[in-house]
Amino acid sequence: MHFASIRVITEDVARLVEFYEKATGQAAKRSTDDFAEIITPAGTLAIASTRTVQGLGANAPRPAANQSVIIEFRVEDVDAEYENLQRFEVDFVTEPVTQPWGNRSLLFRDPDGNLVNFFAPATPEALKRYER
Repeated sequence: MHFASIRVITEDVARLVEFYEKATGQAAKRSTDDFAEIITPAGTLAIASTRTVQGLGANAPRPAANQSVIIEFRVEDVDAEYENLQRFEVDFVTEPVTQPWGNRSLLFRDPDGNLVNFFAPATPEALKRYER
């Protein structure tokens, strides 16, 4: 099995895509006005409109209602990313901090309120966990 992506459902694809392009520094691949992807070597963040899940009826995901998932990106330098993100409007949850499990971490919210974590292994033990 190969992990492929996380898909976020939103009422405003353009707004969310613009946010993640700024936050990650990567251009999105836009398939339609209803679907775009931020493709990374490790996986993809897909962003889709509510129109893409209408066929699910009452079982369709609700946009801007996430209460349990954190979208995580491994970055080279958390502190540099923090400085970069301050250039545009970001709802920071925490400033950069080294977690007890050894990752340096920065939590913030995207425009739909989803939690996003930029992290980098900061201790020898954490670095070892991410060796491939």
